[in-house]
Amino acid sequence: MTVGVLLLAAGRGRRFGRDKRLAQLKPGLTLLDATLGRLGATGLPILVCLAADDRPLQDAMTSRGLHSVLCEHSGTGMGSTLADGMDRAPDWDGVLVALADMPWIEPCTYLAVADALTRNVICVPTREGRRGHPVGFGRSFFSSLRSLHGDQGGRLVIDANRDCVRELPLADRGIHRDVDTPNDLAAGRTWSP
Repeated sequence: MTVGVLLLAAGRGRRFGRDKRLAQLKPGLTLLDATLGRLGATGLPILVCLAADDRPLQDAMTSRGLHSVLCEHSGTGMGSTLADGMDRAPDWDGVLVALADMPWIEPCTYLAVADALTRNVICVPTREGRRGHPVGFGRSFFSSLRSLHGDQGGRLVIDANRDCVRELPLADRGIHRDVDTPNDLAAGRTWSP
């Protein structure tokens, strides 16, 4: 079964106050680069979903050998970005929906979620009973993902298919940690999973 990663990286981070994707997590390491580094260590195919006007960032992805798409409806919300990305994704059997502002997820977590996927399963990692990211969707749910719009994200598909959800307990604290504000970024610089 071929599982790929759809990395949602179209948001600019309004609460952050500037483009958080390019904020420095560590000297010389942006938030987006840190997330891509973790994903790259998995060996899974990655498709980076960028905003419609992110041509310079898309060029940077291409120069690094990464595949990316400009999502024309990204300005209307995460659901639209996810749908645009799914429309342009390769012929995968399963997809992990990953978020660019979560650079602390361990590569083994991505692989564990990918390994747990089947055609008819939605796999959600958990830690201490709390759901996190990335969420994996089997091929049976692709049409539902393609029909999302606005701010309706993958949670809508999960809620509509509760009997197909498999929770995967993991020890990775990174599945719950993201960056929404400059304070989150500052705290993350000293945080260790």
